[in-house]
Amino acid sequence: MVSSPSAPVQRERILITVLTYPHPSESYDELVCTAGITARGEWVRLYPIDYRYRPRDQQFRKFQWIEVDLEARGAGNDNRKESRRPKLDSIRVIAAPLSVDDDWRARRDIIDPLPHSTVGELEASYERDRTSLGIVRPSRIDDLVVEPADRAWKGSWQDVQNQLRLFDAQPKKLEKLPFKWSYIFTCPDRAEPYKRMIEDWEIGALFLNLRETHGEERAAQMVREHYLSRVAAPTRDVRFFMGTRFPYNTWVIVGVFWPPIKRQLDLGLS
Repeated sequence: MVSSPSAPVQRERILITVLTYPHPSESYDELVCTAGITARGEWVRLYPIDYRYRPRDQQFRKFQWIEVDLEARGAGNDNRKESRRPKLDSIRVIAAPLSVDDDWRARRDIIDPLPHSTVGELEASYERDRTSLGIVRPSRIDDLVVEPADRAWKGSWQDVQNQLRLFDAQPKKLEKLPFKWSYIFTCPDRAEPYKRMIEDWEIGALFLNLRETHGEERAAQMVREHYLSRVAAPTRDVRFFMGTRFPYNTWVIVGVFWPPIKRQLDLGLS
């Protein structure tokens, strides 16, 4: 969809917190669901972004501040509360990623004050005003399950990967992950555990790197061990960045925030 030239545009400063695994796109070669926190402490979704096709100086990282011009609403019929269409050529990276030194203090200073919800509360907020991004602090993480996934992109997306072009650059190879990983966790809103898939780019990248030396099956289990034993260790204050799958009220994990649990000195208990 071509944007109206009269659409209002606003320059925003955003801390990127979410980058999901890419998927093919007929219009943009491929797309990455990207989200972050504005300088005002509000969630915003930037879509569409063809991340790997951006110039090197526009390829921001997670927990890095950027500036970008945003239209007042989402692309096409995306009416979710936080969605904004970015002007891709306006993206400017303005700082190095926030440090994890001092028990992730710089990152926690941004994330900790934000509202935290249960999955049920997020689902209700979507029905109320199309809220589609939020943070969940699970009361308990029970497991992380690995399941086979379709090995090929759906028809139209596979066509994007297969097409040859006479004049334009060829599409970059984008591998479909053969597995999916889902946390099993509980929230205070119900006794029955939730199961939610992780769509963070980092989990796919970790799998592909491990597969090079360990093979598919072992790599899939090593990813599980990392996200269950290290990321969700008892010493970690785990939060899930969660978002909806457009156009449904279906919430998935689009990022995992796992700083160390605050030391007693920080809490004034020493």
